[in-house]
Amino acid sequence: MLDQTDLHILALLRENSRLQWKDIGEQVHLSGQAVGNRIRRMEEQGIIQGYTTIIDTSKVGPVLTAIISMFMKSNDHQAFIRFISNRPEVIEAHRTTGEGCYSLIVSVTDQTALNALLDELLPFGNYRISLSIGKIK
Repeated sequence: MLDQTDLHILALLRENSRLQWKDIGEQVHLSGQAVGNRIRRMEEQGIIQGYTTIIDTSKVGPVLTAIISMFMKSNDHQAFIRFISNRPEVIEAHRTTGEGCYSLIVSVTDQTALNALLDELLPFGNYRISLSIGKIK
């Protein structure tokens, strides 16, 4: 069970996962070692599942972001799930209700890479695609 201090630590890590335990401790009124123990416990419990770096891809090179709604051809989705799990260009994948079975957020370098991915998705089902024209949040 998480207490208010754990929730505060998670909020601070969400803002900046590179904060030092000592610096977090100053904000939550604990020692750095106590913060480290709480963070390790949350990692072991699977509450903290990993750390990530957010990259402004517009500064790295040309990037095309697409939102793909998948309409599966069959009820056997395991092959599709294995496929998207191994694709680095699939940034997020959600099983959805409403229109479509899955919603994918993909990031590719250009239209050619997007077309190649779309061709590989066709055996699993049909898709509808929207292109991002600007990230808001």
